[in-house]
Amino acid sequence: MDRIRVLAMLEARFLSGSAKAVLEFANEAALVHQSLPKIDLSILTFDRGRGESRLTETIRKNGIPLHVISERGRFDRDVIPQLHAAATATSADIIWSNSVKSHFLVRHSALNKSKKWVAFHHGYTTTDLKMRVYNQLDRWSLRKADKIVTSSAAFIEELVRNHVPAQRIHVQHMPIRPFVPVSDDVKSALRQRLGITDGTRVLLSVGRLSLEKGHTDLIHAFAKMVELSAGMPLRLILVGEGPERSRIEALSRTLNLSSVVTLTGQQDDVDPYYSIADVFVLPSHSEGCPNVLLEAMAAGVPVVATAVGGVPEIVTNGHDAILVEKRDTAGIAAATVQLLKDQQLRDRLVSNARQIVLRKSPEAYFRSMASVFIQVCANAE
Repeated sequence: MDRIRVLAMLEARFLSGSAKAVLEFANEAALVHQSLPKIDLSILTFDRGRGESRLTETIRKNGIPLHVISERGRFDRDVIPQLHAAATATSADIIWSNSVKSHFLVRHSALNKSKKWVAFHHGYTTTDLKMRVYNQLDRWSLRKADKIVTSSAAFIEELVRNHVPAQRIHVQHMPIRPFVPVSDDVKSALRQRLGITDGTRVLLSVGRLSLEKGHTDLIHAFAKMVELSAGMPLRLILVGEGPERSRIEALSRTLNLSSVVTLTGQQDDVDPYYSIADVFVLPSHSEGCPNVLLEAMAAGVPVVATAVGGVPEIVTNGHDAILVEKRDTAGIAAATVQLLKDQQLRDRLVSNARQIVLRKSPEAYFRSMASVFIQVCANAE
C-alpha cells in the first residue's frame, strides 16, 4: 500500500492533549518516512456558530486540510450527512475518532460500514450524570471499531469487560517534543503579571478544572505545604478552566489561601508557566496518558503525581517522578516540600525524565500509529 487517507475527528476548540497528538501526527505525515506509506491526513471539527477557534486556527496555519461540520445543538441529525460528505470528499480509507461524541457518531451514522474505523479511547474520567450516560453510549460504540487505540494499559481490562476483543486493542502513549526554552524577558514578565516576587517558589498544575482532576485535594495539600515549608514563600498556580472553578476558589478562601493560589483560566500557551515552575503537581483521581505530565518533564520541571491510570506506565516512583496515592493530601504535601528542599533530588528526577521525553518523540508516535493504520487497511483486503 503506497498511500493511506485518514480523516481525524476532533471536538475541542482549544489544543487539548488529543488534538496536540493529532497535530504532531500531521506534522510527521508531511515528512518522508522510509518503509512507511504516504499518509494523507485531514481533520474534521464541529462548530455551533462560534466561528474560528484556537484549534481551527492552528490546523489552518499548519496547512492541514480541514472540514468543519455545522451543528445547531447536541443532537442535530444534520451532522450525519455532513459527516458522510466529508468522508467522501477526502476519499478516506480510515476514520480516526478521538472522543466519545465522535465514536458515537461513527457508529450511529453507520460510517463504519463503508470506511475502516480506528477509535482512540482516552478513558472515562468525568463522573457527572451526563458523562456517565455518554460513557455508556461509548461502550456501545467502541464494540464496532476495527481497532481501539487506548492511551493506557490500565484501560484494557475495562474495554474487554465491555465486549471489546483484546486483539483489537493497541496501547499508545502520547507524543512530546523537546521543550523550546522561554526567554528570561517572557518569564520575568509573567512573574510580574502574576505578582510573584523574587524568592517565591512556584508550584504548578495544568488541566481542566473538573472533579476527577483532584484540584481540591491539591488545595488541601497546599495548606499543609505552607505549614511544612518553614516560612518559604510559596505560590500555587492552576492553569485551566472548568466546572470546579468556583469550588476551588471557595476552598482557597476558607483556608485563607486566596492570596497565594492563582487560577489563570485556559491558556493557549502554557510554556511560560512551565518555565517559572519549581515543581509540577498532578493530583488526579484518574488519568490515561496525561499530556501535561509529559510537557512538565520536557520542560525540566520535577513532578509529583498520583499513581493513577497510565501515570505509573510512564514514570517510576523515585526515579523520574515522585508518586503518591490518590487523595493522599499529606503525601502530596510532603513529597512537594521534599523536592523544594532537595536540589539533588530535583536534578536527578529531571535528568531521568528527559530520557522518557526522548522515547516519546512525535516520530515514534507517528510510526506506531501508522502501523495501526496499515494493519487495519491490510485486514480489509
